Amino acid sequence: MAENHYDTLEIHPTASQAEIKQAYRRLAKRFHPDTNRAVDGHERITRINAAYEVLSDPSQRQSYDQRLTYGNWARFQATENVANRQQRARVAQKNYQHRQTGRDSDEQLQRWLHQVYQPVNRMLGQILSPLQDQIDELAADPFDDELLEEFLIYLEDCRDYLQRAQQSFRSMPNPSNVAGVAAHLYYCLNQVGDGIDELERFTTSYDEHYLHTGQELFRIAYGLRREAQAAMKDIQ
Repeated sequence: MAENHYDTLEIHPTASQAEIKQAYRRLAKRFHPDTNRAVDGHERITRINAAYEVLSDPSQRQSYDQRLTYGNWARFQATENVANRQQRARVAQKNYQHRQTGRDSDEQLQRWLHQVYQPVNRMLGQILSPLQDQIDELAADPFDDELLEEFLIYLEDCRDYLQRAQQSFRSMPNPSNVAGVAAHLYYCLNQVGDGIDELERFTTSYDEHYLHTGQELFRIAYGLRREAQAAMKDIQ
C-alpha cells in the first residue's frame, strides 16, 4: 500500500476509536495551515485527513485492515520467495560445485592413467618380461662374446625404458585415490633400477651372485607391478 494510515496518525493498529480521534486532533492542530505554512505541512494534513476518514469509520477501518493484512502477507510471501530462491540457488551452486569437483577428479584420473600409469606399466613390461629368455640364452655359454653382447643390448634397452618410465612417473602428481597404485609403481621402478645395476655387474665380473641378485630384484619388481595392476582394477 502507498500509505499506512496508522503510521500517518502515529498510532498502533490496535488503537481504539478514542485514541484515533485524539491522535487526529493532535496532528491536525500541529499541521493546520494556519499554524504550519510549510509545503510539506499542507501535504501532511491532507494525509492526516484521509487517514482519519478511513479509520474513524468502523466499516471502512475493517476493510482497510483486511487490505493492509493482505498487503503485509504478500510482502512477507515475496520476501520468503526471495529467500527460498536464494536458498535453492545456494543448493544448486553447491551441487554444481560437487559435480564439478567430481568431474575434475575424473579428468585428473584419466590424465594420470594416460600420462603416467599406462606408459609406465607398458615400459615395465618391456623390461621385466624378456628377462627369463635372456637369462636362458646366456646360460648356454656365459663366456660367449656374442651371447654376452646380446645380453648387454637387452640391459641397455632396460636402462632406456627405465629412464623413460621414471620421467613419465614424475610428469604429474598422482590423484589421491590412486596413491596405492603409485606407491607400487614407485617401488617397482626402484627394484628394477637396482636389478639392472646387479645384472650389469655380472657382465663385467661373471660373478653369478650378481646374476642371481638381479633376477631376485626383477622378481620383486614383477610382483609389485602385479599389485599395481590389481589395485588399478579396483579403482576403475
